[in-house]
Amino acid sequence: MTRRALFRAFLACSCWAALPSLGPSAAQAPAAGAPIVWRMPTEYPASTMPGEGLATFARLVAERSGGRLTVQPSFDAAAGLRSGAMVGAVAAGTVEAADAFTGPLAAVDPVFGLSSLPFLATSIEEAKALAAIARPAYARALAAKGQRLLYVTPWAPSGIWSRHALAGASDLKGLKIRTYDATSTAVLAAAGAQAVNLSQADAIPQVKAGSVDAMLSSGDGGVGRRLWEQLPHFTAVQYAMPISIAVVSGSAYEALPEVARQAVDAAAAETEARQWAAIRTRLDENFSRMRQNGVAIADPPAASITEALTKAGEAAVAAWETETGPEGARILAAYRGR
Repeated sequence: MTRRALFRAFLACSCWAALPSLGPSAAQAPAAGAPIVWRMPTEYPASTMPGEGLATFARLVAERSGGRLTVQPSFDAAAGLRSGAMVGAVAAGTVEAADAFTGPLAAVDPVFGLSSLPFLATSIEEAKALAAIARPAYARALAAKGQRLLYVTPWAPSGIWSRHALAGASDLKGLKIRTYDATSTAVLAAAGAQAVNLSQADAIPQVKAGSVDAMLSSGDGGVGRRLWEQLPHFTAVQYAMPISIAVVSGSAYEALPEVARQAVDAAAAETEARQWAAIRTRLDENFSRMRQNGVAIADPPAASITEALTKAGEAAVAAWETETGPEGARILAAYRGR
């Protein structure tokens, strides 16, 4: 038996020999039986869908592993990381796992821009079907970075939070709005807005300072951030129903004994099932809480707003398909032909 095989056999013993969480110090293993810790940040508050998913996953891993594997979550960008930096942070060994909104990850691989394409998937059923079809492509893109996809979290449909009511398409002209990826920035700019691509964590200070007057965000993200304190109007444009993904370092995962990997896989599957079930009631809960806090909700929005955004977004799907090549074409064909 090779030295590597002997080492893996040792890890698989019932005592669960513990490994350190990061690369550079990996040779200095803690005492046998010590728990393994995975640090896992998200830039979103604990009360959002991704935050609840992270807490659920951490709890289930602890239960299924008998406490020998601990997922240590951090919320609200407490780790100083935004979604666009999460895959890089995991690759660098800064953290073992992470939750990230996929929009900014299009810079890592364009396939991640799929779920936030305008008006492609705007219902729960559509978003779930699209995520299932694209899952192998997401896994492939992550594997190229030495990472594994754990689970998917759906967001509520994206709308526009604004300081003032949006009565028609003319109100989009010159609107200083935060967008969440390169595609939404281009779409809102084409509709006449002054769009700037910012993470949600970075956008909040600018909203409070008055340099940003609107945000493209879901009711869930807005509720978690209490956006109504600055932006008391919500226009339910149903721009997209995007996703966040939870990922883990492939080496951290493979270092676990088989029984631990099974615990992680089961916890991830249960978490994802919980997330898709939770979003069904979450939409009404978000709107209810928004109304309780004085948010004026335009649902449906003025027809001219929908028309302007739809027209502005027409080229986005075609551009994504061109950028992703045959893989993107296969995903769209499977989604449209389902």
